[in-house]
Amino acid sequence: MASIKQFQVTFDCAEPERVARFWCEVLGYVVPSPPEGFATWDDYGRSLPSEERGSWFACVDPSGVGPRLFFQRVPEGKTVKNRLHLDVRTATGLVGEERLAVLEAECARLVALGAVRERLLPADDENESCIVMQDVEGNEFCLD
Repeated sequence: MASIKQFQVTFDCAEPERVARFWCEVLGYVVPSPPEGFATWDDYGRSLPSEERGSWFACVDPSGVGPRLFFQRVPEGKTVKNRLHLDVRTATGLVGEERLAVLEAECARLVALGAVRERLLPADDENESCIVMQDVEGNEFCLD
């Protein structure tokens, strides 16, 4: 049986470019080059029918290791908790106060970018602390 080598994570959202650029900042991702024959993404967008302009945006890991993130415009807004969320591994291997300090510093950086802090989940017998957050459109993610 063949194994899957690559995958992308797709987000439904209202403003694809805005959400994509937020996640670029969170993860250190970049916007890929526009399609061949176009100097900029704006040039490419102007070539599309008006109803398709701004309907999607993507970002990629510049190292080529992480999955491509794809953001597509949908008409309905988010109404319930995500069934899937990203864990942003900010403090891997750290514990206690050192872990909390790293998580809080990253939380502050992301809040300045438009994220919302929901709550701290303190360490227990099974898990280290993490911070539950929302991106610029209310999609939950964890700083872990």
